[in-house]
Amino acid sequence: MAVVTGLTFGGKTWTPKFAQSINKDKCIGCGRCIKVCGYSVLDLKALNEEGEFVDDEEDDEIERKVMVVANPENCVGCEACARICPKNCYTHVAFEN
Repeated sequence: MAVVTGLTFGGKTWTPKFAQSINKDKCIGCGRCIKVCGYSVLDLKALNEEGEFVDDEEDDEIERKVMVVANPENCVGCEACARICPKNCYTHVAFEN
C-alpha cells in the first residue's frame, strides 16, 4: 500500500495526516483546536466523574468537557488542531491507499 500524498502550491510533496483520536485524559477542553478547524471535525463533549461521556442535559453529572473527533470524514489532514493544542492530545495518521 502507498501513502497518499499531495502537492503544496509551491510544488512540494505534502502528506496529509488525518485526526483519528484525542486523548481525553490530557485534553483540558480549552477549545483552541475547534476554533482553527474549518471543517467541523471536532466537538466538545461532557464527561462525568468516572470519565464516561454524558449528555449536556445532565448538568449535575458533568465533571468537565473534552474535545472529540466527531466527524473524522471531514478532516483534510492539515494538522492545525494538533499544532495549536497546548497538551499534545492528538493522534493523526496518513491515509494508505
